[in-house]
Amino acid sequence: MVRSPSPAEHRLRRVTALLDLPGIIVGKAAAWLIVPMMFALVYEVVARFAFNRPTIWAYDATYMLYAAMFMLGAAYTLGRDAHVRADFLFNVLSPRTQGVIDALFIICLFFPAIYMFTMVTWDYAAVSWQRGERLPSSPMMPIIYPLKTVMPVTGALLLIQGFSELLKSGFAIATNRRYWQEPSVS
Repeated sequence: MVRSPSPAEHRLRRVTALLDLPGIIVGKAAAWLIVPMMFALVYEVVARFAFNRPTIWAYDATYMLYAAMFMLGAAYTLGRDAHVRADFLFNVLSPRTQGVIDALFIICLFFPAIYMFTMVTWDYAAVSWQRGERLPSSPMMPIIYPLKTVMPVTGALLLIQGFSELLKSGFAIATNRRYWQEPSVS
């Protein structure tokens, strides 16, 4: 028999679900960027090799779409605990110890780094918008400021997701259970 969660656990799960929501929405929406990216790649390959008519836009479109998809999916991936880590060492530890390590890393490394990334890229994107910046290394010279805007948005999403992950670590510390683990049999 599985015990029902306590009121405190139920509240925690509601709060983390709310904090996870922006990353889920943006991550799932960003996943659809694969469709125009693949279209651009296929179009370029066919145009280049079948008709000997390469495009000047496909490379720019492809790397911009891929960069946006990669960055906007970061918070979603963090929320699903799908980022790379040394699981072969980490998983032999108790959930409480895992929670302590995660909490320490989130507080000492993750938050400062992502906060600085967000602040720096906010200014970077703002200047790009003010200048109407274009990419000079491309013959098409596409606008680059929408892609640069994705960077501080990614930072903000990661900060929100970081708070959720910190709460999940606190849960592991308090209960000696992984957040995703089912409640124990009573």
